[in-house]
Amino acid sequence: MKPAPLCLSEGDCDKISGALLGSWIADALAMPAHWYYDRFALQRDYGRITDFVQPKRPHPDSIFWRSRWDAPSPELDILGDQRPLWGQRGVHYHQALGAGENTLSINLAGLLWQMLQETGGYDSTEYLKRYVDFLAPPQNHRDTYIEECHRGFFSNLGRGVPLEKCGIQERHIGGLVMHLPVALYFGHDADNAHGIALESLAMTHPGKEMRLAGEAILSLLLPTLNGRPLSEVILEECSRQRNPFFGFPFNKWLKRDDEEVIGRLLSTACYIDQAVPAVIYLALKYADLPEQGLIANTNLGGDNVHRGGVLGALLGAANGTDNWPRRWREGLAEPPVFIK
Repeated sequence: MKPAPLCLSEGDCDKISGALLGSWIADALAMPAHWYYDRFALQRDYGRITDFVQPKRPHPDSIFWRSRWDAPSPELDILGDQRPLWGQRGVHYHQALGAGENTLSINLAGLLWQMLQETGGYDSTEYLKRYVDFLAPPQNHRDTYIEECHRGFFSNLGRGVPLEKCGIQERHIGGLVMHLPVALYFGHDADNAHGIALESLAMTHPGKEMRLAGEAILSLLLPTLNGRPLSEVILEECSRQRNPFFGFPFNKWLKRDDEEVIGRLLSTACYIDQAVPAVIYLALKYADLPEQGLIANTNLGGDNVHRGGVLGALLGAANGTDNWPRRWREGLAEPPVFIK
């Protein structure tokens, strides 16, 4: 693929930067409260989170102790030096991270973003090679929890499955976060961006359900990058009903409390059938209030990290870089890098 320009104008660059920062910020903000399902426990441990904070131990809602994974070989043991923590009760999913640091999903999004800028295009073979090199020992990150999709990928790799077929079918919203940089990089050309982003998603998250989820988010992100108001795009998609993820009464839900919508009407869990509609609801409600949107998402708990990664990209594309508070932009340990 021929190199493509990242930005066609200063405004394009601001939207792209805003979207990337939104993902990074949302992830770091929500990280300490990730997978808290008991909101009373979340409030007790952190109060209302509005800034980057250190994760606390023990994590009262952690079911990490149930997780097991047998590496196919020492050179493919992606749990690395965090392996002794697996199977222990009370372990925080991200307990080795500090305030303002990002989880593995954003690290992998950053890996893809770096490749796109260095090569000027998308190459699935090159990306998968970098993906494997990043996750395989020695560790290139400090996160404790490794999602099921990565474990399944490396199990297949250890069995000799071809690299491009190692992805496993699952339904977690974290997969969308990893591949958003593709849509942002090629966002000036919506048709091209749509196709390449879905191709990239299928490398690690194949299957019809993930593709539908990806299409739903792209149908919002790409028009917003190209200047349309986010709330207008959401309501248009709801009226057109081209994708089942828009088949919810989002407009009516705006009159309810967030805790009721995401917690009672929708689950706070990671599965896309609930998490993607939750993102759409929050994006509609906070389309012009990006700071409040990320704070609301964080304090709803559940899979707030990955919901936030997608929500932050949408709100950042809609509002640009300067609408993210300076304390957040400067508080990120490793913000997204633009290679000149």
